[in-house]
Amino acid sequence: MVNDQKNAETSTGEDQLNRIYKLTAQIAEQMEKARIHEYTQLLRKPLRLIWLNLLAGTARGVGIAIGFTFFAATIIYVLQLLGALNLPIIGDYIADIVRIVQRQMELKSF
Repeated sequence: MVNDQKNAETSTGEDQLNRIYKLTAQIAEQMEKARIHEYTQLLRKPLRLIWLNLLAGTARGVGIAIGFTFFAATIIYVLQLLGALNLPIIGDYIADIVRIVQRQMELKSF
């Protein structure tokens, strides 16, 4: 009977240790997924953080500029097609808008 109690206590102690080990392993895995180590390294090196943010901002700005250029070119192309249709009222306004944009582009190309 005493041996049964010791075995029961040992098994519950081992069960608790196994649960603690599993929880610790899960926490370590979650921290790896969160890349906390990389974040703390960035906090220790503020110049690297500034450099990375500068690069990211520059890339974002270039992407926005290229995207807006394609968007504006598409809109102008569609307006030119609509202007060529000679719609009664809308055609005049579209033609004026296209002429204004073309003049502005000619002035900025010099």
